[in-house]
Amino acid sequence: MQQPTHAYIPGKNERHPEDAFDAIRNTVVQGHSAEQLAQSDAFKVGLQYLDAGFYWEAHEVLEPVWVVLPEGSEEKRFVQAIIQLANGCLKLRMDKPKAALRLTGLARGLMPIDAPEKIMTLNVADVHARIDKLESDVLFAL
Repeated sequence: MQQPTHAYIPGKNERHPEDAFDAIRNTVVQGHSAEQLAQSDAFKVGLQYLDAGFYWEAHEVLEPVWVVLPEGSEEKRFVQAIIQLANGCLKLRMDKPKAALRLTGLARGLMPIDAPEKIMTLNVADVHARIDKLESDVLFAL
């Protein structure tokens, strides 16, 4: 994975060029199954960006995956929760802990209640733990 030149933080540094992530975003194919989308560069790189602290960038490349997943599907809600987690991490980095706390609530509310162990190759418990960690970090910052 080639990392972005910088982690974009709105109001603090320069935004990436509009087409900076098109090659990654374009790996999402309308009509692909959730399993196929989980193998797309957009999904895999989006998760790598999230892990590496590129929160705005993670949202940018995960969004097309979310868009093409079937409405009402567990996978669509799960990817949306991951996007909200990235947004929450970004808000905390922007020194907006109340916004970050609101986003942790949104992410938690999108998580499947009786989920299988894994969704789209990800361990559901690990995503829950990341949401819990963000919430803990936010509460510490308040």
